[in-house]
Amino acid sequence: MKCHVASTISLIVISLSAAFVAAENIEVSPNGPLRTLESGRDRIRSLRAAGSTGPFNVILHEGLYRLDQPFVLLPEDSGTPESPITYSAFPGERVVISGGRDLTGGWERGTTEIWTKSIPEVKDGHWNFHQLFVNGVRARRARSPNVGYYRITGPSSKDKPFRLNFSGTEIQQKWANSGAEAIVMLGWTEIRQQIVQVDPTTGVAVLSGDAGGSAVGIPEDIDSRYFVENAPETVDVAREWYLDRSSGQLSYWPGDGENLTRAEVVAPALTQLVRLEGNAAANQIIRNVSFRGLHFCDADWDLPNEGHSDHPQAAVEIGAAFEADGAQHCTIEDCSFERLGRYAIWFRNGCQENWIVGNQISDIGAGGIKLGETVMRENPVERNHGQILTDNIIHHLGIVYPEAVGIWIGQSSHNTVSHNTIHDVNYTGISVGWTWGYEANLCDGHTIEFNHIYDIGKSTLNDLGAIYTLGQQPQTVIRNNLIHDVNSFADRGRGIYLDEGSTGILVENNIVYRCKSAGFHQHYGRDNLVRNNIFAFNLDAQFSRARAEPHNAFTFEHNIVYFDTGKLIAGAWKDDKYIVRNNIYFDSRGGDMLFGGVSPEEWRSRTGDETSLIADPGFRAPNRFDFSLSPNSPATVIGFQPFDLQQVGARIEQHVDSNAANNSEK
Repeated sequence: MKCHVASTISLIVISLSAAFVAAENIEVSPNGPLRTLESGRDRIRSLRAAGSTGPFNVILHEGLYRLDQPFVLLPEDSGTPESPITYSAFPGERVVISGGRDLTGGWERGTTEIWTKSIPEVKDGHWNFHQLFVNGVRARRARSPNVGYYRITGPSSKDKPFRLNFSGTEIQQKWANSGAEAIVMLGWTEIRQQIVQVDPTTGVAVLSGDAGGSAVGIPEDIDSRYFVENAPETVDVAREWYLDRSSGQLSYWPGDGENLTRAEVVAPALTQLVRLEGNAAANQIIRNVSFRGLHFCDADWDLPNEGHSDHPQAAVEIGAAFEADGAQHCTIEDCSFERLGRYAIWFRNGCQENWIVGNQISDIGAGGIKLGETVMRENPVERNHGQILTDNIIHHLGIVYPEAVGIWIGQSSHNTVSHNTIHDVNYTGISVGWTWGYEANLCDGHTIEFNHIYDIGKSTLNDLGAIYTLGQQPQTVIRNNLIHDVNSFADRGRGIYLDEGSTGILVENNIVYRCKSAGFHQHYGRDNLVRNNIFAFNLDAQFSRARAEPHNAFTFEHNIVYFDTGKLIAGAWKDDKYIVRNNIYFDSRGGDMLFGGVSPEEWRSRTGDETSLIADPGFRAPNRFDFSLSPNSPATVIGFQPFDLQQVGARIEQHVDSNAANNSEK
């Protein structure tokens, strides 16, 4: 169902449309005479040298534009507010910007189902790729086992390099130094490293690096899961492939209906597609450049000789297909990003007041969008702040790096993340902050609102949340979000998760249901306010707290808590450094309700929670996730204010269940 987008987005569209009409248009087409993005950029440079002031629109006509190298813009390629520069698709035409090479044709079938193709550039060491796409669909790199995981025997290795204890013939000696990689799941991270030695007698495989900052030693890392990719002779099911770098031979088992004599086969040759190369420290900024209506695809991931080990989470060291430094007042709008090996978009050092609006991001090796860095910049011009991320649809991430997230915000402030739809992510949906504890940081003043976040975690990793925060974040607001179906592998799969040192955050008007560990959890923090939310049907507990501290942790008030399994609360509640009041609690199973193992009377005596009710809140159809309130609901007694989430999620294609989104009184 289509619907209108926000007025702010409409203003952007109107302004860009006006510029489209008034600007000097530069037409690019695969048929020439200008055939590439670079030729459009260079034409603008020539026109400016001749005295033209623009605005300039580089209009790309329908077709496939293969990049031999990333498309780069420099500060000299900036626009101005009065004379912006736009790279856009001609209305109604599909423009594809690809980092891939065509491997169509030249395939030979052997005596089995497997077809092969020789690639001289691979054999000569000039090309190595890690992804393959057949008829526009990602093929699976050869994997063992085909389904599920093997298990490391005992605790995960802290050795340098990593020593993997395997059983039986799970890892074969001939796989050493063959290009085979072991992928080990470690708590909330993973490592991906080459297999360099195998001793079948002791059942030990030595990998190319160590676990680094990955989460080793936590309880769930006993008998950790792992699998092997790109091992010889493991192409044993349809749609698997293997690349032998020494011979340059690519092997593929076609799926049903795939005919390699005519199928389109593409492998990526670039890891990046676009770079905006500003230099904020030198005050060389790229300004007022927009990308609209373009489809970016077919970029790879790479693996250093020592392999990959995540440090400390969220695949933060992994780059992106579209990267920007020193970019201000730039826009990515109505574009798509798919079939990528790393993150899709990263606005980094010195990026300020940019817009990422109405994009589709899917089938991604790492995550969706990153803002900021892990380091704190002293120079204000080098800091990251003021980005607006709205109406994006982000899904099916973490194919290569499962610990990657939908939207990551590091040392960055005053960003707005609104009306996005994020789903099918192996780790966290939105992660905000990069300072553990109460140390100073550059992360505050964010608005996280009207996002629809679901199918998060997918039972892949642990210690994750639909919305996750770190550190002191005064004036950060998490409100009017619809969150559901958050599942960790073993433990700590939460809806809204305020982790170490989270401080000064307002959490209000959210609906959170069907999360594995808790709808709301605070590890430790100070003076957070959790009010007017609905937490329902969470499996282990509805809300929880991990650590007692000598200051007020949070205020939990005017919330409705409804459940039919697990506990009401879990964790550390024996102190009195929190405020709990004016809530409704209801266990639809009936019977006596316990508050962390104690009776309601003892709970009230200990906490002073005299104003909360144990009562049915009167949802219209909770089993259908319709949390709208009946006219005689007791919610008004505790001060609950109904709120409307009908417009939650990306408004470019509204697909939210209106029952779950609407809890307003009727």
